[in-house]
Amino acid sequence: MAIPNTIGVVGAGTMGAGIAQLAAQAGARTLLHDPVPEALERGLATIAAGLDRQVSRGRLDAAEAAAIRARVEPAASLDALAPCGLVIEAAPERLELKLDLFARLAEITAPDCVFATNTSSLSVAEIAAGTPRPERVVGLHFFNPAPVMRLAEVVPGVATAPEVVATARAVGEAMGKRVIDAADVAGFLVNRVNRPFFLEALRVVQDGQATVEQVDRAMRMGGGFRMGPFELMDLIGIETNHAVAEGFYRQTLEPRYRPSPLAARMVAAGRLGRKTGQGWYRYGDGDGRPADPEPPAAGGGDGRPLAIDGDGPALDALRTAARAAGWDVGAHAEPYLAIAAAGAAGAAGAGGAAGAGGAAGAGGAAGAGGTAPRALFLAGASLHLSDPRAVGIHLLAPFDGARLVELTRTEASDPVAAERAEELVRTLGRHPEWVGDGPGLVLGRVVAQLVNEAAFLIGEGNGAPEDVDAGMELGVNHPRGPVAWSAALGGAHVLAILDGLQQELREERYRAAPLLRRRAALGLALA
Repeated sequence: MAIPNTIGVVGAGTMGAGIAQLAAQAGARTLLHDPVPEALERGLATIAAGLDRQVSRGRLDAAEAAAIRARVEPAASLDALAPCGLVIEAAPERLELKLDLFARLAEITAPDCVFATNTSSLSVAEIAAGTPRPERVVGLHFFNPAPVMRLAEVVPGVATAPEVVATARAVGEAMGKRVIDAADVAGFLVNRVNRPFFLEALRVVQDGQATVEQVDRAMRMGGGFRMGPFELMDLIGIETNHAVAEGFYRQTLEPRYRPSPLAARMVAAGRLGRKTGQGWYRYGDGDGRPADPEPPAAGGGDGRPLAIDGDGPALDALRTAARAAGWDVGAHAEPYLAIAAAGAAGAAGAGGAAGAGGAAGAGGAAGAGGTAPRALFLAGASLHLSDPRAVGIHLLAPFDGARLVELTRTEASDPVAAERAEELVRTLGRHPEWVGDGPGLVLGRVVAQLVNEAAFLIGEGNGAPEDVDAGMELGVNHPRGPVAWSAALGGAHVLAILDGLQQELREERYRAAPLLRRRAALGLALA
């Protein structure tokens, strides 16, 4: 499908300028408008600088850059947008502003002009309902910085005409984006599925299970995320992220989206992140989040006997890594260290945890090696409810790229077991990180909630599995999408973490999505 010959962009800030650059690169005559003349000048300068960077990096030649720049024209007034076949608004997130803008554009442009909103938090249907042409309004949501991020969401409202959706998709694809379909629900697709990345991380710190630094380190080094949730909040602005959480909760009253009192306290204190010089980290000369430790070199098992009892991708990955490091992994009567999947012995629902690991309760761990020092693999159980004398360990499959493994202990833990568990982790070439006790520890807890949110969205019919993973990988730079995580871990592993958290914390926020529970019962991932 051909894209409109002339595209208008309203709003010349960072996002609007980026969208205008993309429209011009797609070959359209592009009219950029901002009601503030100085902002319009800055937007044009931003586009010129962006094209110059592409030339310096060899992505464009000078002639191509000049042709693109020539296709971007300043529009001093809205009236100048009359020839546009599509207008994309990148105005501030105020409903009344967007309604007024589209009402005025409806008087200026042709009846078949498409109005696209780049909103990330407002309802497309609500915006459309307040305009004279609701069937011509569609969401076309880009990610910042728009010229760099490879994703766009197309979000139809209730009244959006099919040909308008097709136009928005064609424009996004012409701009070089992977275009995914998103429902007009709070957060659309990407921002909704990504909510637990922040909210569950905040809850981990609120519960005292780990520090800000430990959470970020576990997500980066253990899970392969480019940034931890707290350093990313500092970059976005803590007040911005908290306002999104408040908006989600206000629209849905869903316990999973309840805003964090820790974030509210930071906003009240004016500690908003990089922009104020202090947020979760302090910024200045040489400040910011601490550097990650360098993991030790792998090796040093030296043929020592190691017992690993239980099934599942994560424990299989642990066996493989231990053998590669020189451990003798097998059924040993008196191993150097015995590891077994933990069930929630003494807690309701132990069977759910046992299903994820293959051992019913702490007895499975004790049986792996008799009186040997032991560690429990904490998928669906807490250490203190299973065997407080042991230490706990948790990791996620796939394990190849991980540089960190989480460990936990209680006041009653065997110090020899703690020493040997840490030694095992170091021989695997991973950094050992001691965190507080709980199902899934830190990384597992956050990833389980990401998978669960995706399962809710897919189960509701508000997103396709392939779009969910593309959205998370291309829109917010996750190392893999939730559907891929569920396939790597196994649905039973994820379900065990969620059930363990709900049993221990007695909170509705950890209820498992029906789709996840059904798929796990069949031994299947989300897709």
